[in-house]
Amino acid sequence: MRKEYASLRRRPLLAPVWLAALAGVLVIALGFWLVIAASTTTVFVMRHAEKVTSNPDDKDPPLAPAGEARALELAQFFGRAPKGQGLDAIIVSEFRRSQDTVQPLANRLGIPVIVVPAAEPAAAAKRALSENRGGRVLIVGHSDTVPEIVNELGGVDVGPMSEAEYGIIYAVAVPRFISEERRVGRASYSPCRSRRSSLLASETSA
Repeated sequence: MRKEYASLRRRPLLAPVWLAALAGVLVIALGFWLVIAASTTTVFVMRHAEKVTSNPDDKDPPLAPAGEARALELAQFFGRAPKGQGLDAIIVSEFRRSQDTVQPLANRLGIPVIVVPAAEPAAAAKRALSENRGGRVLIVGHSDTVPEIVNELGGVDVGPMSEAEYGIIYAVAVPRFISEERRVGRASYSPCRSRRSSLLASETSA
């Protein structure tokens, strides 16, 4: 009887030890989750807004009035992000239509605009990831570079983009750890009206 009684008396004393161990596990799990979340880089990829097409010989045309309106809507689209969840960088090409598309947004957020040649879409993708790990980046390219940039980032073939296609934004979530899944989403926006759509595809990096 004495042994059983002593055993019963000692068991309650072990409870704080187990509670402390469980709390430690939860803290470690939470810390691991925070590391993963902080190390996931989100890259938004889109084509520039509508350009002037009246002069076919102009290789660097400005934005058309519709493109200017879209650029203002883009500033609203990303400018409403909660504090701490906004863009960290913007990457554009050397062409005026690409840079003019993000100018209202860059002015609103007060962040620098980085120029990467349009002929180097892979370099734009690489720079977005290497210089903004765990952050959010917007890349504004062209109809013939956006699909390549998305494929470079997420490993997903989104198909060709037509010359008449504007207002499509691809969102690519790139985890730091290669064993995790890369996800590619798609959204669309237009002047005076924004609409988000569902997940387009997902791909596990190799």
